[in-house]
Amino acid sequence: MTPAAIVSKLWNFCNVLRDDGMSYGDYVEQLTYLLFLKMDDERTKPPYNQPSNVPADYSWPTLVKRDGDELFDHYRHTLENLGNEKGLLGLIFNKSQNKFQDPAKLRRLIVDLIDNENWSVMSADVKGDAYEGLLEKNAQDTKSGAGQYFTPRPLIQAIVDAIAPKPGETICDPACGTGGFLLAAHDSLVSNNPHMTKPELKALKEGTFKGWELVQATARLCAMNLMLHGISGLESDLPLTVADSLAADPGDRFDIILTNPPFGKKSSTTIVAEGGKISRETETIERDDFWATTSNKQLNFMQHVKTLLKQHGRVAVVVPDNVLFEGGAGETIRRKLLHECDVHTILRLPTGLFYAQGVKANVIFFDRKPASETPWTKKLWIYDLRTNMHFTLKTNPLKRSDLDEFVQLYNPKNRNQRTATWGEDTQDSRWRSYSYDELVSRDKASLDIFWLKDDSLEDSDNLPEPGVLAAEIVEDLQAALEQFREIAEDLGEEEVTDDSL
Repeated sequence: MTPAAIVSKLWNFCNVLRDDGMSYGDYVEQLTYLLFLKMDDERTKPPYNQPSNVPADYSWPTLVKRDGDELFDHYRHTLENLGNEKGLLGLIFNKSQNKFQDPAKLRRLIVDLIDNENWSVMSADVKGDAYEGLLEKNAQDTKSGAGQYFTPRPLIQAIVDAIAPKPGETICDPACGTGGFLLAAHDSLVSNNPHMTKPELKALKEGTFKGWELVQATARLCAMNLMLHGISGLESDLPLTVADSLAADPGDRFDIILTNPPFGKKSSTTIVAEGGKISRETETIERDDFWATTSNKQLNFMQHVKTLLKQHGRVAVVVPDNVLFEGGAGETIRRKLLHECDVHTILRLPTGLFYAQGVKANVIFFDRKPASETPWTKKLWIYDLRTNMHFTLKTNPLKRSDLDEFVQLYNPKNRNQRTATWGEDTQDSRWRSYSYDELVSRDKASLDIFWLKDDSLEDSDNLPEPGVLAAEIVEDLQAALEQFREIAEDLGEEEVTDDSL
């Protein structure tokens, strides 16, 4: 079956379950538990003949042979007991719960949809793409908030194409969500290097990738995604740590970092005081390896990825606009970054890309360099994909081809041979450069630079379609609402919700 057919089959059943009150996210999670057990059972049989880590009392056959209330009880006990195991089992099943309401529907998913397929025989492309399809559909359910862990795949593919990973390089995502960057980097290495040696292939599977994810439920989906795509397997440890990657320097260093840290500026902890009064305590992260101390999560991630890089390592990190212009710690970090690293490229992203609305974002590309008295950044190239570009998640989604020009101008094969398309006669061009002196002389060393005229401001006949215009207004209102929420939380003690605003 094709990935699309499998997704359609599994997703159609989800629509049945939604009548029972199961959310998209719950469904994908339950599917993850069952797929893991099915694949584990398949690996114990020829031609694999591998030992299982799943206790025999909770293996896949014990589910298939049960029905009705007996199946329900056994499934619940299976989740509870596997969640207490160590290693990969604990990662997949930790805090797992049965979200089914009807034993008959659970049995139908087990017997008719999952047991009928041999998942281990399917290529990693087929089953991996099928699971990715489910994750994307889950991200589209805006009420669940799952979109904040899902970066649009065409954007990820373009970023990976620009970074161009090579065999033998180590690759990290310190905020890996469902694993999109790690998977795209893996696919790039496989497709662009068809003649890798056995040691290179072994390293690709076991020593190339590393991810951190804070949220257990998201880490579970990431783990399954990596396994289905063939990055490590049921028999080996996954390159995934469930922890707050900002908490400390892990000591590991990587050749490449690709990441889209979670949006939202402040790091905070909710505290319940006497009498049930709720307050929020802002977490200011202090680390010796950071240039500045701040509670701004985005600025801390910028410093964190610098720490994680090897000398001459390269990074692409998605950041909201405020990282480019914010004063205080933001200015300190930008000036340090420009001096100590080679900040060579910024891709200004259009609105309408992310499932988490209200975000105007950019991709910053830089390389870490050795200590130097003179600044490493000589020239910053900026590609403006935002001005006069209109995308929506449903009617006009971003395609990989929309980023072809950027990747071509980025020139992955030789970044030192770039040519500006902007000039006196081509002032509507999207690609131009700025020198180090120009950058540091700007107010607060702001990197929030744009030069193109917004056509809709110049010509009312040039307005985008009403649907696009409405979506952009929603984006702007959401962004403003988020800023007001942060101001209100800083001024007051109680957490501010959309309802209270």
